[in-house]
Amino acid sequence: QVQLVESGGGLVQAGDSLRLSCAASGRTVSRYAMGWFRQAPGLEREFVAAISTSGDNTGYADSVKGRFTISRDNVKNTVYLQMNSLKPEDTAVYYCAASIVLDTNVQGYGYWGQGTQVTVSS
Repeated sequence: QVQLVESGGGLVQAGDSLRLSCAASGRTVSRYAMGWFRQAPGLEREFVAAISTSGDNTGYADSVKGRFTISRDNVKNTVYLQMNSLKPEDTAVYYCAASIVLDTNVQGYGYWGQGTQVTVSS
């Protein structure tokens, strides 16, 4: 079992920055690829970013490429999502998730956090 707890969400203005954190516990988290997903009201959960076990490989949705950066600290068992130049359309609940392999699909992740709300006002 892997337990994931997100933090760092909040209400910001367009153009601001936020850093989300995902603290992991349980099995050795360094064995898992990690991902960030988001879900806006009435929409399906969508991929945002993912990072390999070592952190050497990352992937991003086109909508956030160049603005968001995913990173991980395997000593602290924590994954981060640095979000810059935020837009109102980034408003959503953000979830972190753990997977055996680096994946962009929701179905590929077996462990999920409870989510943290990010609201970007215009």
